[in-house]
Amino acid sequence: MIALIQRVAEARVEVENEIVGRIGSGLLALVGVQPGDGEAQAQRLLERLLGYRVFGDADGKMNLSLAQTGGGLLLVSQFTLAADTRSGMRPGFSTAAAPAEGERWFNRLVELAKIRHPAVEIGRFGAHMKVSLVNDGPVTFWLEAR
Repeated sequence: MIALIQRVAEARVEVENEIVGRIGSGLLALVGVQPGDGEAQAQRLLERLLGYRVFGDADGKMNLSLAQTGGGLLLVSQFTLAADTRSGMRPGFSTAAAPAEGERWFNRLVELAKIRHPAVEIGRFGAHMKVSLVNDGPVTFWLEAR
């Protein structure tokens, strides 16, 4: 499983002009599922999402995690993160999980997140989404859970 995370002042997801997920200060995580991902990867990615230290402490240093700040977590499925872009001018998607497998493990990540964190919002799997955000920093990181 992979995630592109952005520290945000706010973020939201719209589907067909309806806001389906919204957070204030926290993390926006665009999540891609790869073939062979499962429970171990979902658990590890969640551990990293909640524990990765990207928020400023009293001295302005990135020493605080989302779990420590209690900020929002907006999880958005994005299979294109797992695309093969090594050659040519068009991405290949054999490196992304099949839709049913991707949905299963994305939903499991959401389930685990809601158990462990008080402020979890999501996009809508498989939908055409409009994601809006105010990146705080900017601070953006690529996380992998293998």
